[in-house]
Amino acid sequence: MARGPNVLLITSDQQHWSTLGTISPAIRTPALDRLCREGTRFARAYCPNPVCSPSRSSVITGMYPSRHGCWTIGVKLPEDVPTVGAMLGHAGYATALVGKAHFQPLASAPGSESLECHPVLRDLPFWRRFHGPWYGFDHVEVARNHGDEHLVGQHYAIWMEEHGLTDWPAYFAPLPGEPARPPRRHRWDLPERFHYTTWTGERAVAAIDRAVAAERPFFLWASFHDPHPPYLVPDPWASMYRPEDMEPGALVPGEHERNPPHFRLTQEERPDFSAWNESGFASHGFQSHRQDRARLQADMAVYYGMISFMDSQIGRILGRLDHHGIAGDTLVVFTTDHGHFLGQHGLIAKGAFHYEDLIRLPFIVRYPGRVPAGATSDALQSLVDLAPTFLAYAGVPVPGAMQGLDQRAAWEGGGPVRHGALVENRHQPTRIHLRTYVTDRYKLTVYRDQPYGELFDLAEDPAEVRNRWDHPGYATVKAALLLDAVQAEIQREPTRMPRIAGA
Repeated sequence: MARGPNVLLITSDQQHWSTLGTISPAIRTPALDRLCREGTRFARAYCPNPVCSPSRSSVITGMYPSRHGCWTIGVKLPEDVPTVGAMLGHAGYATALVGKAHFQPLASAPGSESLECHPVLRDLPFWRRFHGPWYGFDHVEVARNHGDEHLVGQHYAIWMEEHGLTDWPAYFAPLPGEPARPPRRHRWDLPERFHYTTWTGERAVAAIDRAVAAERPFFLWASFHDPHPPYLVPDPWASMYRPEDMEPGALVPGEHERNPPHFRLTQEERPDFSAWNESGFASHGFQSHRQDRARLQADMAVYYGMISFMDSQIGRILGRLDHHGIAGDTLVVFTTDHGHFLGQHGLIAKGAFHYEDLIRLPFIVRYPGRVPAGATSDALQSLVDLAPTFLAYAGVPVPGAMQGLDQRAAWEGGGPVRHGALVENRHQPTRIHLRTYVTDRYKLTVYRDQPYGELFDLAEDPAEVRNRWDHPGYATVKAALLLDAVQAEIQREPTRMPRIAGA
């Protein structure tokens, strides 16, 4: 059996890459700042898809969405796809997932059965019995909701009841068909001690305690739900930041004139996106993004508060490693599933807009004695690389089906492993189907069956306001990037089975 380090993966949900106190004095994140001091912050990390389910599925499979099958939300990750948790479990690791999963859709159908939809979500007797195995994790404690969404239930609801909050449904939106209640905004009346961020921190600590008591190495994914909208959090976090101190992004006049048409439509009061809606299901970002500055400031203040609250629980988890004396034997990675817009380019939340704000991630690695402390690296990273790198550290062979790269050399201060990062986005069957290829300097985006695209020179135009797709001065660069992108597509082809004979 392999015996490598403990592996602790901590993730947030939809966190802008710049929201670390180490980068921005406007936000307070002492636990994450500690990880930066004791490890390496990677400034050029990217998601394989800027939508929750595909990106999270890539984390545990080491495959791109086009390979593992969960190509957008509302699509189930097939349960027969090999996962890093299953491989580490086979090697003797105690494996656990605590927090948000989102591998399955909000509906259930033959062949796409889901545990993450109603009525299963609130079948608490089922969740009292069920703790896995699931997607390679021997032990799971999960919750689906963000803020006060009616999707609350699962292990989180049981925990609230066990801690004395028996009327927990009163703090969440009513189920469809129940009497409506006024929507909550910004300040949540749910006490902090019953919040899912507290629950995730507490249950992650319990998972560490179980593994230590069993004298087993562990792979733990502590998966926090925030700062994903709605912008809602209890005090004191709701009032921690003043809206008037916030500096949201803004649209640069004329910047969308050279962009694909869906960028410009976002700035209309009532845009018509019907031509992009093939499936009949809504698409993230394909609506008006117009919002006044005061609203953006208020949302941003709460967004920051949600991150600081999460940071306090991350500190709690890191403290548990110290308590057990195992911090030196634990590889810790912090990141998120994708980024977020807070007014940048006139956009809010997310969508098929592959700016750095959305596809670039906060990314920190700590492993004492192996990963340099207090360092910052520009070596390109992708979430698809996490699974193979975790396996490599554990001494477990990386299967050929995985498409990610072993990043140990880059994490330990060597040269870059990646020369480009690929980002997929297939949110509708064909019309919203794009690929982005990012290098040290450039970013190229190609749309399926469309003549338009994007080319940004991140060195000359880090704010990404000048699309050079049709600029004659960038024709040679564009041609070279297109060839490089094709090469990257070829190189990521997996080799599930080795060749063992001539015929």
